[in-house]
Amino acid sequence: MARKHHETHRSQHVGWLRAAVLGANDGLISTASLVVGMAAANADGKTLLLSAVAALTGGALSMAAGEYVSVSSQADTENADIAREKRELAAAPEMEHEELRQIYVSRGLSPELAGQVAEALTAHDALGAHLRDELGITSDSRARPLQAALASAAAFAVGALAPVLAVLLWQGSGLVTLIMVSTLALLGVLGAVAAQLGGASMLKGSARVLFWGLVAMGVTALIGKLLGTGVVA
Repeated sequence: MARKHHETHRSQHVGWLRAAVLGANDGLISTASLVVGMAAANADGKTLLLSAVAALTGGALSMAAGEYVSVSSQADTENADIAREKRELAAAPEMEHEELRQIYVSRGLSPELAGQVAEALTAHDALGAHLRDELGITSDSRARPLQAALASAAAFAVGALAPVLAVLLWQGSGLVTLIMVSTLALLGVLGAVAAQLGGASMLKGSARVLFWGLVAMGVTALIGKLLGTGVVA
């Protein structure tokens, strides 16, 4: 009996890692920046908390909606390709077999071996062979709109939770400093973890998210200061 081959590659993390990092970064940076900007405009504690919660809720739902629409479009395209491939297999199986053989020849197999492989895979699962080798569609890579939407919303909410808790729990002055320092620390950790999982430099991964996080909070703080009456810090 043939044994299944299991091997883990870093590229297997790309899909979920990109969505998770994007969602958490967005939640953390956007919510922290909003709170910093509102605090720089001299908003009171109740207004800051309301703003932070609104940012978490609205941002998570926006991420879910955007991801659902985007991935649904991908799923529609995949379903259309699958339906077309089914029709072609039913209408012209010989042409589809030859198409599959040519694919394997282009990948380095001899014409004879390519024909044998195409014949064996067609007998086993003709549609699956064409989806995988002609269109690049596999069961693992299929678009899942609802899953993507929920994952993005959850990642955003987790990232946004830190500044929300800071506003909720912190009493006294120094809120802006606390949020900026804690946000930068969390961004550094998040960037390093993402880089490590992806096989990249942890220092580089941290540096780029720290830079953009600092820019976002600095710009919103400046706008809040210009439009408000002072800085709460």
